[in-house]
Amino acid sequence: MLKPKEKPKEKEPQWPAQRYILVPDVPGGHEHHLKSAKRQEKLSDMLRDMLVGKKKPVEAQEGEQQLSLMSSWVDQLKREREALASTDKKGGPNTTATLVEKYGKCQEIVGRGAFGIVRISHKRKEGDNEQLFAVKEFRRRPDESEKRYSKRLTSEFCISSSLRHPNVIHTLDLLQDSKGDYCEVMEFCAGGDLYTLVLAAGKLEVAEADCYFKQLMRGVEYMHEMGVAHRDLKPENLLLTTHGALKITDFGNGECFRMAWETDAHMVSGLCGSAPYIAPEEYVDKEFDARAVDVWATGVIYMAMRTGRHLWRVARRDEDEFYERYLEGRRDEEGYGPIESLARARCRNVIYSILDPNPSRRITASQVLKSEWGREVKLCKAGEEGI
Repeated sequence: MLKPKEKPKEKEPQWPAQRYILVPDVPGGHEHHLKSAKRQEKLSDMLRDMLVGKKKPVEAQEGEQQLSLMSSWVDQLKREREALASTDKKGGPNTTATLVEKYGKCQEIVGRGAFGIVRISHKRKEGDNEQLFAVKEFRRRPDESEKRYSKRLTSEFCISSSLRHPNVIHTLDLLQDSKGDYCEVMEFCAGGDLYTLVLAAGKLEVAEADCYFKQLMRGVEYMHEMGVAHRDLKPENLLLTTHGALKITDFGNGECFRMAWETDAHMVSGLCGSAPYIAPEEYVDKEFDARAVDVWATGVIYMAMRTGRHLWRVARRDEDEFYERYLEGRRDEEGYGPIESLARARCRNVIYSILDPNPSRRITASQVLKSEWGREVKLCKAGEEGI
């Protein structure tokens, strides 16, 4: 009977409590220390702890539990399990000699999604050392032709592999296995993703969230300068190293809105992304600026880090009472509660500007970084260098 009681006492202080520490004499004045663990293991542990009553999720106010990050994860988990019921039986990719020779053997699963699964590939180095890579195994969508499947994945690879920034994932290769399925090889981030971190922590500390947010904005500013918009920014698509460097990943919905020889941005169309992070103009405008859509999502992500929940289910006035409250709060002298709870006025002003329902008035990623708040946020060395 003693062992089950001792386990939470050992586990709980380690990962959440020590994940962020102030160190005055290092660049940025702080360090992140994230446990190296698989996303699925972390999520499974949290779910198991809740089911046996050891640990309860952060509760929202009455009627707002549907906005919690945990409730959306449980729904997502159900969908993923149904979609991937047959994937695990394969025992990994039908690897070709090229994949094994270049990047080693694919082993444990570290992530799942509608696209397929992500495994760690272990490449032997001198002695007992090894280099780890993330190998994303793509699945063909139902009713998707071979030609469309190939075009979709090569388009994603062309976008992601052209980007080089400390806060954007480094995509190395795109290979086909002996069955014709595609595998994308990327750098491996052992710290998991931001979604899992926030879920485990409940919510992040102020300076901790600020550092991750500044890293995110640096990555977004760079992408937009390169003529690329992500269009599916959310905590699940923000990977972390164990030192706390944040890297944007998954360019499956990415758009090239401006070619290298062009000066003006092309407008884009079509609804994509995850509901709580989708900008309101995507529901009403035939065409819109993809950069403004990305910026909107960063504001929702920041508030999720600070509050541990979504602000609304969907940014549509006629469908979501929580979004309606936000619009009313913007007009009210007292403001919108969750944003007003942010202590610093400079921070509040930027978040209101990011979450402006009018995309033509919305602040840009570059303007966020040049704002008084953006300049004063301290970036850790790992975030600066992407290590």
